[in-house]
Amino acid sequence: MDIGRIFLDSAIKRLSNCKLLGEQTFEQLTNEQMLIQPNEASNSIAVIIQHLYGNMKSRWTNFLTEDGEKPWRIRDEEFELQKLNKEQLINLWNEGWNVFLQTISALSEADLGKTITIRSEPLTVVDAINRQIAHYSYHVGQIVFLGKWIRNEDWLSLSIPKKGSDAFNKKMKGDYK
Repeated sequence: MDIGRIFLDSAIKRLSNCKLLGEQTFEQLTNEQMLIQPNEASNSIAVIIQHLYGNMKSRWTNFLTEDGEKPWRIRDEEFELQKLNKEQLINLWNEGWNVFLQTISALSEADLGKTITIRSEPLTVVDAINRQIAHYSYHVGQIVFLGKWIRNEDWLSLSIPKKGSDAFNKKMKGDYK
């Protein structure tokens, strides 16, 4: 297998896992909890979803042929609470991720060395993908943190729970009883 395909498959896998963490967080939250803003300087989960949606639609629509910052995107509005319900927010989430996943899945190894632009800045396709991996992971981390903060002791861990490393390691080795 070509290293380019390995890179693309890895990016898709890692970001699909990131998407899943967000979705597992949403499952634990109510409509109202999606809107909680910890303070004026922070965003609610709803606002983060709105921003990710806008970013994904802009960056990944006509990825190889148009600047990633589309003229129709109004980024500042993404950070204004639109008071969407949980179902509407999840629809935005899925639509944004679908644009991203369809676009990256359609890329070929030959596309990786091409140059695209984001806000007129030239980037290789590899660099643009890595930029978005960092960006999306950053925001999904915020979503998970907010979910944990909101749910507090009712939070269901999405990874290895505290004091659960030994049991997890034994399970991974097949020693778990």
